[in-house]
Amino acid sequence: MFTGIVQSTAQVKSIKAGNKFKHFEMQLPIALINNLEIGASVANNGVCLTAVNFAQIDEETAVIGFDVIDETLRVTNLDALVEGSAVNIERSLKAGDEIGGHIVSGHIHTTATLVKRDENADNCRLKFSLHSQWAKYIFAKGFITVNGCSLTLGAKVDTENEFTYFEVHLIPETLARTNLRKLNVDDLVNIEIDQQTITTVDSIERIMAERVG
Repeated sequence: MFTGIVQSTAQVKSIKAGNKFKHFEMQLPIALINNLEIGASVANNGVCLTAVNFAQIDEETAVIGFDVIDETLRVTNLDALVEGSAVNIERSLKAGDEIGGHIVSGHIHTTATLVKRDENADNCRLKFSLHSQWAKYIFAKGFITVNGCSLTLGAKVDTENEFTYFEVHLIPETLARTNLRKLNVDDLVNIEIDQQTITTVDSIERIMAERVG
């Protein structure tokens, strides 16, 4: 599990492609391999991946390797990464850690597309579109995870045809710490819907359907 509080960004150092498979090497601050073990879970843009290798590069940097299979590449934005891409990184939650965001599984539900970006010196508003099948889980002031960042939904703007639009508002600290500062219109982001919201909405729908039936 994770908290949605991004600890750092990593840079994609290398990508080795196989048969419906990719191996990524992520270069990141050396502090992020402290007490790391092979098999540990690390969130990359919100995707829970298994560390298959790691090594120190120099006094300040290290590299962690991750294997990504076809299904993960299909449902996330990891397949769009190239060498030099910035990736949000979070180590897994440990007993006693502060939960500064909300509980995040690292299992991506869908991707969203950035359709508008409004920014000034102190504020940034991002507007995304995602398939309308997820609209029932989008509530103003609810939780959503975007590229691994725990964010508060500013508003569900509207639903048009097959797409729902929502906004999030970012403070300078979030922009400085994450790769959301690098997003351009039409870029894909990974979305994890808050599991408590899903459970609540689905339970209410089921109960109402049983009563009607």
